[in-house]
Amino acid sequence: MTEKVLIIGGGPAGMAAAHAALAGGAEVTLLEAGDALGGQFWRHLPEARSGAAEHRLHHKWELFHELQRELLENPSCEVVLGAHVWSVERPEGSAAPAVHVMVGPADGTDREPRTYRPDHLVLATGGQERTLPFPGWDLPGVFTAGAAQALAKGERVAVGRRVLVAGAGPFLLPVVTSLIHTGATVVGVAEASGWRTLGRGWLSKPWELAATRSKAGELTGYVSALARHRVPYHAATTVVAAHGQEQVEAVTLARLDADWNPVPGTERRVEVDAVCVSHGFVARTELALSIGCAVGESGFVQTDPEQRTSVAGVFCVGELTGIGGVDLALAEGEIAGTVAAGGEPDPAVVRSRNDFRAFADRLQAAHGIRPGWQSWPDPETTLCRCEDVTVGQVRDVAAATQARGLRSLKLTTRVGLGPCQGRTCGRNAEEILAAAAGPEGLLESGRTANRPIAVPVRLGELASSQNSQNHSHREEHP
Repeated sequence: MTEKVLIIGGGPAGMAAAHAALAGGAEVTLLEAGDALGGQFWRHLPEARSGAAEHRLHHKWELFHELQRELLENPSCEVVLGAHVWSVERPEGSAAPAVHVMVGPADGTDREPRTYRPDHLVLATGGQERTLPFPGWDLPGVFTAGAAQALAKGERVAVGRRVLVAGAGPFLLPVVTSLIHTGATVVGVAEASGWRTLGRGWLSKPWELAATRSKAGELTGYVSALARHRVPYHAATTVVAAHGQEQVEAVTLARLDADWNPVPGTERRVEVDAVCVSHGFVARTELALSIGCAVGESGFVQTDPEQRTSVAGVFCVGELTGIGGVDLALAEGEIAGTVAAGGEPDPAVVRSRNDFRAFADRLQAAHGIRPGWQSWPDPETTLCRCEDVTVGQVRDVAAATQARGLRSLKLTTRVGLGPCQGRTCGRNAEEILAAAAGPEGLLESGRTANRPIAVPVRLGELASSQNSQNHSHREEHP
């Protein structure tokens, strides 16, 4: 019997899963919300506008073209672009999960509702950046680093002329490279972790790094770019405030201690017209949670050695299982696709997956968020932009009510209850509330990612989708 595999997410992990499933003889449907395959890692100009220098902005560019060509040309594979999965119904017993999709432009008014019921489901929904709040972080001109890179890669647009890149993690370095290619002047990189923390994270058991030596080549390229363009790199440093009237005009940098508390007296002001900030990534687990997949304390979906989740027939790959880069995503995708098609994973790919998971552990040890960040925002700093809730209001309500329930605190403060449903502020709000709740913390920690609808859908679309389901709804069996 031919296995019918549905894959949600067209980035490296999803593309690798589709490739492996096809190689195993499965019929594959790949759903991608964007208008092209590649995800955020391989975000690129449209083919009609791409140039000969496109490869300079991408690693593994040839691999992307090979995967894309096979997926688009293989008759056993259907690639659906503009496919926005808003809900996955948990299966009952041996029933297949029901995957509900709106197909069409994200801001369209006449999208096509579809429902898929596959034999196996591979979730490759990726992650999103986490940005820690500081005074002025909501000024125009303050971007996430990923947004700046997306504009550089996808449109060749620089977010500013004098740009500071700040946050934590190696992702800051390719962002600098992308900005340089667009003609921006990068005035510096501010890495929150100090040299001692970076050394402990990256240099412990150095012989284990041999298995991931390809990363050394990438790092060398980024460091060379910083040196050629004289971009200073400051460890144990962060942006503690952004200043400006109509848009950002300057930032205040400060040195940090090992817990990321600002060191008094180390503040200095730098003039910029744009700031790119990233403090790591969080997994987009809405669909995995809605279908009942077990999630660990770290917020990542738990999987077995074959990428199976706690729900039968459902696999998770890529950032959903941990933030480890493209090599880990590719290996996990290949394993999941192979197993979903009824095969046995290649032992060499399993070893690669394990090696790059160890690399991900190093990344967390070196650049993981420290609790001192909560001293950056002042009481007037906006925490939840949708509901215009400040850090001070959240702390005051928690202190006044002495509540430990996340749900009650959210309802009282309105934090995380706006249109984005906490996608931007949720993790930050939860940690601030946990600290305000005292030593015992929250009763319901880890719940900010539980959202009934994975992507925003208009009420009218939901009504029309239900009407179509009752009458002539298109139901797919990939």
